[in-house]
Formats: sequence, C-alpha cells, structure tokens
Amino acid sequence: MDVGADEFEESLPLLQELILDADFVGLDIEFTGLRSNLTGPQQISLFDLPSEWYLKTRQSVQQFTICQIGLSVFSSVERESNKYVAHSCNFFLFPTTFGILDSEFSFQASSVQFLNHYGFNYNKFLKNGIPYMNEEQEKKIKHNILCGNWKVRSSLDKDQIKVVIDEVTRWLDLAEEGEWMTLPGIAGFQAFEVELVLRQALPNIWTVLNEQGVIVKKVSKQHRWYLENTSCDRASCWRDKILLSAKGFSVFFQMLVKAQKPLVGHNMMMDLLHLHEKFYRPLPESYDQFKQNIHSLFPVIIDTKNVTKDIWKELNFPRVSNLSEVYEVLNSNLNPTKNSGPEIMHSHDCEKYVETKYPHEAAYDAFLCGSVLLKVAHLLLEKVHGIDPIPESTFPQYLDVLAPYVNQVNLIRAGVPKINFSGPDYPSIRPPILILSVRKWPGVNEQQVYREFQNLCKFDVRRLTRSQFLLLTNKFKDARNILKEYRRHPTLQVSLYRYWKHSPNINCLLQVCGIVTTWALLAFILGRSSP
Repeated sequence: MDVGADEFEESLPLLQELILDADFVGLDIEFTGLRSNLTGPQQISLFDLPSEWYLKTRQSVQQFTICQIGLSVFSSVERESNKYVAHSCNFFLFPTTFGILDSEFSFQASSVQFLNHYGFNYNKFLKNGIPYMNEEQEKKIKHNILCGNWKVRSSLDKDQIKVVIDEVTRWLDLAEEGEWMTLPGIAGFQAFEVELVLRQALPNIWTVLNEQGVIVKKVSKQHRWYLENTSCDRASCWRDKILLSAKGFSVFFQMLVKAQKPLVGHNMMMDLLHLHEKFYRPLPESYDQFKQNIHSLFPVIIDTKNVTKDIWKELNFPRVSNLSEVYEVLNSNLNPTKNSGPEIMHSHDCEKYVETKYPHEAAYDAFLCGSVLLKVAHLLLEKVHGIDPIPESTFPQYLDVLAPYVNQVNLIRAGVPKINFSGPDYPSIRPPILILSVRKWPGVNEQQVYREFQNLCKFDVRRLTRSQFLLLTNKFKDARNILKEYRRHPTLQVSLYRYWKHSPNINCLLQVCGIVTTWALLAFILGRSSP
C-alpha cells in the first residue's frame, strides 16, 4: 500500500490499530543521499572509534532527507500455529513547509540514479509527500501559531494564495449571503493555511474543509462571530488542527514509539540516525547521548545484518551481498527448516508482493527484513533444541533465542563491527594494524599508498610520520597476504604495528627521557669528580 499526503490522515486509525496488535515492525528507509563526499580526515575509516564515526556520519544525515519509509507490521494469526500476516506500507515523505519552516536538503546523483533504476515515484515524493517535523521544529511552529506570528513561506504558495483571494473576492461581489463556492484540489495542512489566510483577509466569509476541497460561504459579521466562538471551531481547536496536520508522519512516529514494539531492519544504522534527526530531535553532538535516546525510543532493536553475518558461515550458506539474496537463501531448499519454519502471508492490500519482487521499494525491503528475522530465529530455535522436537513456536520464544543480538546494530567501515545500544560497545575484533615504512619515495601520500596495494586488497591508510603509514583492513586474510608479499620488498617494508615501538609520541617521550637521564648521569659523574 502506497500512502501519500492525500491518504495519510484517513489511514492513521487503521495504522494505529495494526501497530498495537503487532508482534514486531520491519523498517526500511530510502534517502535523497547516503554520505557526503568528504575528503581527508572527514572520510569514515576503519580507524574510527564509534564516536568518531558518528560525528562524521552526523553531517551527512543533516544534509540529506528521507524520501520514503517502508513499514511491514507483522502479527501472529490467532489460533494458527506459527503463522504471521504482514501489512506493508510505503510512506512518501516531504519536509513540512509551513510558516517559518522551510527545510533545506541535498540530492546525491548516485542515489537518485539508484532509486530511479528501481522505479521510485519521484512525483509522489515531491508533489504528495507526507509532511513531518521533529520536536524542536514542532515547538517553534506551535509558538508561532499561538502568537499568530506565521507567514506563507514559499513564493509558489504566495502566488497560489493570491490567486485564491482574487477568485474569492470576485465571487463575493456577486454572491448573496448564505451562498457558497468550492476551491477544489486543496488538501492537507495547506488547506488550513488557505483557510487561515481567507478568514484573516475577508471578514464576511466562513470556510470549511471537506473531501471536495475548501468550501467558502458568505456570512454576516454577526454570524461570523458566532461561528468563531462555537466549541468545534474556537481558535484553540483551530490551532490544534493546523499543528496536527503540519506534523504529518511525526504523529505516526510518536504512535510507533509509544507502542514500544521490537523494531527490525537490515544494516539499519543510517535508518536510526535519520529517525532521530527527522522525527525526534536534532542529532546531539554526544555519541553516548544518541545511543541513550535511541534506546529510550526503541528498547528492542534487531538488525538482521548483524544476526545473519554471525551465523551464516556456521550454517555453510553461500555468500550473499544484500538483503534480497539473504531472503532467497533462507527461502530455498538450502534452509533445513524451510518446511517447518513460520508461515508468512501478505495482507490483502499488499498482494502485489506475493508474485513480484520490488527490490529497494521500502515496504518490500521492510517485509524482507521481518521475514528474514522469523526464518533465522526458527533456525536458532531448532539449533537450541537439537534433535528434540520443537514445541509450538511463538514470537516470545524467537525473541529469547535472538537475545544475544538484541540492540546490536551493524556498523559499516569503523573500528568496531557493531554498536551496542543497551550498553558499552564491544572491543574491536578487526585484524591488527600494519605499519608501512617507505624508503626512496619522496613526497609519498596516502592516495599513492592506497593505489600501491589496491590490486591485492583494500586498506584504509593513515599517515603516521613523513615516511610511515598505518594500514588497516577488515579481513584477516588480506593482512596476512600483505605481510607475506612485502616481507622482502626493497623500498616498502610492512610489519605489525606496535604502539610502544612505533608511536611518535612514545618515541618522543623516550628520547626526552634519554636526554634527561644522560644529563643527570653526566651531572652525577662531574659532581663526584670535583674536589
């Protein structure tokens, strides 16, 4: 099911009911860009501590925005053993442009090409995207609405509203009291904006919003005063309606947070960063504060990338490179529990996913995330029970076997492979750092060193001294190969990096200590030899 601004408010009651009845929610998000083209020390690197990786990535999250969120709500079927139904929805989003709010964001050409290749509907995103805001933006707009200090922001809206006022003014000159006209094609919080402008500009009209658009009625000033003071249309009620409509998807986000259902994604670190920035609060400078905030919003997070990466080799499954391939393997005869695992159905409004694959459509990928979770959990449950028959499986049982993976989110290109949202991060299990000592290559830089090794493997490179560089890879095999290949190289010597041996700071400290010791010894000798 695709949901834009026109359909969103009608769908909210059903969405709330689905969330409250759910066992868990699958999530996937598409963005206008992934990562800024930063250079030098601002690029993410295998050398980065999680806090350093976070600060670098934070900049990209602030630069790009969400264009589509996919949710797949999984619920167990009553009186059916190990059977689940998935309700999947695509939400097209566009930042709120109301009053003082006028967000700026960037597009990344590669991301646009990627989504366009998979049939992304940019028209729906740009023309019918659901508005949203975070809590800080909500406070600002609420303050301005309460103070009556708001204005039409974009020149397009100004032109449209001028046309509307001119049209209504011409109609008023000819209309009799009690007659009405319709302004079609105006919906969402823009309709509230039009109504507010008309009511402020014209004292002898009243407006009502319905399915056809904005209804304008000619009334007397006495009747206008009465309408303004009725219980259903007081100023406070009016302001609440405007704010609720302008908040858009953020209303549903708050429902999702309140429900406290397990949230499931695949390689979902960027998703969590954007959820925090766009719907909760601007990302804090403190990495630890970010972790605390996410854990309070979503106490149970499961990253299927982290789970499958951990168990894939153990199960002797073939190598996979993306979520779709993971799903295909688990859905094939390679999976020993294929026929005994959970049965997953699509709801009637998502039947297009039954026969056809829609990779990188957010709701479809969210469905894959949830399906992978259930299938992997069943594999783990069978492993726990061994040859003993598995009792009737339930989602709480699946959560029990997934406990080691809860709140562990995969991290791409950093000093640690994952982030722990419910406690301290685990120490690095990356291969050891190598040190490259260069001879007879004046002026060598990191890019030249990278190109030297790129045919053998990929290393992150960081300069240590004028002629020394640190090398780091995420594969132990690559580290062993480089040590072997360059063991006797005449100008490039590669060895294991030892902090106490190779650190410039330690070397400097040792030199200073050596000088101090030498002078002290010399002073002692001279002192003894003097009469």
